[in-house]
Order: sequence, then C-alpha cells, then structure tokens
Amino acid sequence: MIANVPLFFEYEAKLMDSIHWRAAGLTRSQADVFIAGIAAVVKPVKTHYLWRPLLRDPNDEMVLEAAVNGGADAIVTFNSGDYGLVPETFDIEVLLPAVAIRRIRNA
Repeated sequence: MIANVPLFFEYEAKLMDSIHWRAAGLTRSQADVFIAGIAAVVKPVKTHYLWRPLLRDPNDEMVLEAAVNGGADAIVTFNSGDYGLVPETFDIEVLLPAVAIRRIRNA
C-alpha cells in the first residue's frame, strides 16, 4: 500500500468523517487507531511529477499520481470505471477489491 501526502490526507479525512466510521461499526477512538495503523504500514511516495489532467475527477488524479510515482502494479478501487484506459499507459492495472484480495490469497 502506497500513498503520497495529499492522498493520505484524503484517506484520513474520509475515515475520520463520522458517517464512514459509524457505517463501519467503529467508534471515533477505533477510527483513530485504524488510521494510525494505515499510517504505520503505508509506503510513502514522493510526487516527482504531476500527471494532470488525465482523468475527470481530481481525487482520482491524486490516486493515479501516487500509483505512477510509487511504481504501483495496481490501483485497487470500487471506482474502476472512472480510470478508463489511462492507467494502462503506465502499466498499472485497475482492480476491484475482491479481485485484489483473491490474487493476494492465491499468491
């Protein structure tokens, strides 16, 4: 798992929004622990080049930039259709979470 600073801040903002941690059945304290856990395992990526604009959504652009600059093999997202064929130009797959989990389990 990789993230650049803007992407990690986006993760943190979404995870700390009460609508999300409540939907996951967590308390605020548990959400804090979860985001701290992500911070502990995520590989930081320095953004050396901005690949914008290639996509419609600036948040998707942020994910693509982290993936390209971090040398990712795949972007794992429920929004796979939002990326079109752009990641393929960087030799990056776009996978649904279920597909990524199956690959990890079968590796």
